[in-house]
Amino acid sequence: MQAFKSKSIVLLQGVFDASLLAKLPLAKMVSVVIMEGRPSCEAAVSSSKVLLKRGIKPTVISDNMAGYLFYNGWVKQAVIACQVADTTGVLSDTGGLIVAVLAKRHKVPVKLLKAQHKSRFLGDPKSIALKGVNGYVPLVEWIPAKYLK
Repeated sequence: MQAFKSKSIVLLQGVFDASLLAKLPLAKMVSVVIMEGRPSCEAAVSSSKVLLKRGIKPTVISDNMAGYLFYNGWVKQAVIACQVADTTGVLSDTGGLIVAVLAKRHKVPVKLLKAQHKSRFLGDPKSIALKGVNGYVPLVEWIPAKYLK
């Protein structure tokens, strides 16, 4: 994959508080990869703006490509936007659970950063489905604490 300057990736998932993302320590020799964050792709847009201001050129991937990156052993840290947390787990943007499960399976550390805002639970079905077709668009999901250790 020529999009990465190294096979040492920090994977970002979710829409982060911009001030926290601006302070996230990132080594010079890592590639920063942002999961797009369907259906709106807000995660890709907001994180890209912050990183570009820092002189970091990220790569945006489709959400389902994260598994490929973990499988190849390239992800060295996962960072997930967290809306609410307690001792049983965290509420994240949709996509956070699969990242946490993959990180646990591949023994990759997970860092939680505060989300930019709290999302509605469901999005507009019209954003993914044609008229007359049912659509289900969850915008958040719960990550049990066992996947964050």
